[in-house]
Order: sequence, then C-alpha cells, then structure tokens
Amino acid sequence: MRPLKIVMAILLLLCLLPMPYGYYMFIRVMGMFGFGLLAWLYFKQKNELFGIIFTFLTILFQPFVKIALGRGFWSVIDVIVAIFLLILAFNKSNIKKNNQ
Repeated sequence: MRPLKIVMAILLLLCLLPMPYGYYMFIRVMGMFGFGLLAWLYFKQKNELFGIIFTFLTILFQPFVKIALGRGFWSVIDVIVAIFLLILAFNKSNIKKNNQ
C-alpha cells in the first residue's frame, strides 16, 4: 500500500502545475481506482475509519459525474489528500502493521 500512496500523492501534487485537461481526467480515473483499492484494503484490515475516508475519496474523484468545485478548491483538496497519503505512507506504526 505504501508505494500506491506515495505515487498517488505525487500525482495529486502535480495537479498544482498547469496541466492539460486530460491529466486531470487521468487523475480522476486513477483516484477512483486507487482510493477504491485503498478503501477495500482498509476494510479488509477491519479499519473502518480509513475505509470510509477512502470510500468518500473514491466517490469524490470518480470521473462519471463531475463535481464542480472550482480549480482553487480542487487544489486545496489535492494538497490535503496528498499530505494525508504521505503521512499514512510514512507513519512508522502503520508501516510495522502492514509488514506483519
């Protein structure tokens, strides 16, 4: 799970740069699948809180129904989610738990 979180955080932070529209659609598709996978893995580990958080992120980033929040607000969301992913990826207790 750690590499997935790091890659997704980097992809979200790249959204802060001026990118073509296709990149943002790519992020929505990757976000839906990546957050969906993380939600499933956390529910499988009986961690309902993170399972619910990642289910919400799956719905937020899904590409089928556009959620128009404005570029500025999406940038804030991207940074917050990227920081959250990096904290989870580098949290020592989380790393030990996932390696057992």
